[in-house]
Amino acid sequence: MNELTQVLDKNGLIVAFLLVGLLTWLTDLFSKKVLKSRIPGSAIAIFLALFFGYLGGVVAGGEKGLADINLFKGLSVLGGSMFRDFAIVATAIGASFLLIRKSGLLGLISLILGIAVFFISGVALAWVMGYRDAVSLCTIGAGACTYIVGPVTGGALGASSEVIALSIGTGVVKTIAVTIFTPIFAKKIGLESPGSAMAFGGIMGTSSGVAAGLAATDPKLVPYGAVTATFYTGLGCLVCPSLFYLLISALLS
Repeated sequence: MNELTQVLDKNGLIVAFLLVGLLTWLTDLFSKKVLKSRIPGSAIAIFLALFFGYLGGVVAGGEKGLADINLFKGLSVLGGSMFRDFAIVATAIGASFLLIRKSGLLGLISLILGIAVFFISGVALAWVMGYRDAVSLCTIGAGACTYIVGPVTGGALGASSEVIALSIGTGVVKTIAVTIFTPIFAKKIGLESPGSAMAFGGIMGTSSGVAAGLAATDPKLVPYGAVTATFYTGLGCLVCPSLFYLLISALLS
């Protein structure tokens, strides 16, 4: 056991890949065999990962979830920004730029519409929760766009850790909802072509939710939805702490 522990300790990143792969495989198997694919395995995997992360943080008394436990320290690398950005770029490379050009105007409209609608919804939610200052309203509104835009906006505006945590939680709930409901409503909303996938990615915005939802619907659509979803994140990080913050400040003054 001591030798096994040493091997696992020296190969933290490989252990992290093994854990994530095992979790993904088991949840996908559970989804297909037990739930008849009504709920995609990726959605179950995300939920369980959040639960295990919380459990690991409680047990270890740290802030990095399971990565706070020495045996699973490789998860901090696998879950870091380097692999996240690599995955986004690798996914985007799979798209056909001829089809992207054809859906250029559609993608642009969906991006603007998606960011505006979710930001306003997030601001309304924050207002109902009792927040009245522009920084908090803008941060939680940005979190409703994605759980990446929320903390980026909060950090830029100097929001409190509580507000930033709320923005991340809002984005995570949205991601899980998009993951679960995309394959359920795909046929009803006409999500069957690269153009519709790009529009969907631009409106929903959450890269992981869009990718997981489209993967459960039709894997061929994933690159197209992921491209506009990635643009959504970048555009959100640009306009939320600047233009939208100025607009909210003007409305409150």
